[in-house]
Amino acid sequence: MSESVSKALILGSSGPSLTSDEAAFFRDERPWGFIVFARNIVEPQQLRDLAASMRDCVGRDDAPVFIDQEGGRVQRLRPPMAPDYPPAATLGSMYGRDRQAGLRAAWLLSRLHAFDLLRYGINADCLPVLDVPVAGAHDVIGNRAYGHEPGIVAAMGRAAMQGLQSGGVLPVIKHIPGHGRAFADSHHQLPVVDAPLDELRAHDFPPFKALSDAPMAMTAHVVYTAIDPDRPATTSHDAIEQVIRGELGFDGLLMSDDVSMKALSGDFSDRTHAILAAGCDVVLHCNGVMDEMRAVAERAPALTGRALARAHAALQGLGRHDGADETQLRDEFAALFEVAA
Repeated sequence: MSESVSKALILGSSGPSLTSDEAAFFRDERPWGFIVFARNIVEPQQLRDLAASMRDCVGRDDAPVFIDQEGGRVQRLRPPMAPDYPPAATLGSMYGRDRQAGLRAAWLLSRLHAFDLLRYGINADCLPVLDVPVAGAHDVIGNRAYGHEPGIVAAMGRAAMQGLQSGGVLPVIKHIPGHGRAFADSHHQLPVVDAPLDELRAHDFPPFKALSDAPMAMTAHVVYTAIDPDRPATTSHDAIEQVIRGELGFDGLLMSDDVSMKALSGDFSDRTHAILAAGCDVVLHCNGVMDEMRAVAERAPALTGRALARAHAALQGLGRHDGADETQLRDEFAALFEVAA
């Protein structure tokens, strides 16, 4: 099956293996990619089989299978399948003491993620987080951020992105154009940011502009009243075309954050239409609930034109790795933290 008939969808599944209904649905709807969560992970061979069965449904060996594997509290793979890793803030603290050590730690962690993920058939990671928190913001970002200064976040994010790419894994920068200022968790309600545009330009936007060459980005379900007072960035044509594509210069594949999050309004058909009409290339649906996925898939078109070109470009780095020695890199990563301690 050719990539040209893939739909503008990234979908999850309900459990550790595909149900017969899920397999039939994926064969019929042909999502461009998939995403896995802790509910999908039991043991190594099971996860490899799940990833393989997802790709088999769409007939594409290069179909991306995504995961949120950051380190800290957002880490779907856990021991014994992958080590527990420190959060981004810990790496950022290292950067504060020794810039080169911090950058190396960020690169190493992502390179180790690539080793961890590829052995289970996962080839895309929703990392790095480029959000820059402000004092008093909701902890949904918190220590997932590398720091509170945009220059540090940009530098560490670049190192993290390059680590994944060196290991042949597709990175996704998030949450564009910035979730760090939000005073609510978009999983549960719609955050509204009232900061003036010059403040956003000085504090929130710079890491995303610095990494505008990233192959993929995930949107923020956040209203920025200075850009569009009525719609979150995910469904705002102004936010996407004027800011993300225009001012920030991002021309990679733009995926929504999860369409099922409570920050968005309307039914799933309306949400999907709004996301794509605003300018997102791909709609993400995570929870594996079949009725919701059907409603999303009914409104999602096949990837064509510029969106298809971006999707094709995003996949070009998959499987290309630097041949690094895993044991040496793990020892180096551990030594960095021993020195820091």
